[in-house]
Amino acid sequence: MSDRRFFIKSGLASVIMASLAPMVSIAGEKPGGILSNGNKAKLRFAIASDGHYGQPGTDFKKDHENIVRWLNEAHTKTPLDFVIINGDLVHDRPELLSEVKKDYYDRLKVPFYAIPGNHDHADAKIWKSVFGYEDNFSFEKNGIGFVLANTSDTKGTYRCPDNKFLKQEFDKFKGLNTVFVILHIPPHFWVPESPFVECPDTVALLHEYPNIKAVFHGHDHSLDSIFYTNKLPHFFDSHIGGNWGTAYKGYRIVEISEENKISTYQVNASDSPVLNEVRF
Repeated sequence: MSDRRFFIKSGLASVIMASLAPMVSIAGEKPGGILSNGNKAKLRFAIASDGHYGQPGTDFKKDHENIVRWLNEAHTKTPLDFVIINGDLVHDRPELLSEVKKDYYDRLKVPFYAIPGNHDHADAKIWKSVFGYEDNFSFEKNGIGFVLANTSDTKGTYRCPDNKFLKQEFDKFKGLNTVFVILHIPPHFWVPESPFVECPDTVALLHEYPNIKAVFHGHDHSLDSIFYTNKLPHFFDSHIGGNWGTAYKGYRIVEISEENKISTYQVNASDSPVLNEVRF
């Protein structure tokens, strides 16, 4: 089998995850991640995507009121360090980026970071004018590195990320135990006829760094699951808004313990259950 041996959806994980990826285990029936066992978190954050603010025919203002409320409630219950919004903040109207930031995301009780999606139609200049940083950037928090890269352009083209930028940031974080990568559009076709893009050089680059522990994607609103390239997990988080996708709206929680153990689970925010909890 090719070394690009790719993914199973986490919906099948209870049956065959152990045989394909023994380093990943499915959590017990009680939700709550590593903190439910009394562990202390080194870092805890939420990641959400695809708000599509301004999309005609959708109740996009209500969707954004909801996500801000849900995330603030989650923070009140168990503190978050920050939130990441992984692309498609707006729907083909980059002039609305300032509005969605000011009217909604600035109301979060924790800092937030955002990266463009294909519907944001944004480049480095546009992104920096709104958010204060460019469309490719990185940061470190509590000894954990985050690398965020644009996978589109001002025309909404599906693009591979800038591998030169990725390598530069991966090298900068070589001394860290844990690094996460945030890419709105996934770099491989795991799902037939999926709206992804094939980026073999990006996938190979990701595999060169053993401290890259996971990649997080948005873009496909119907996915709230986990796929793999070799042993590297790629996670999806459903959607905030838009007119298609999972029947619920939600987000993903990621927790890292002081011992560098990682737990992540999907939250069905518009209902109640926690879905697809994975520890690795």
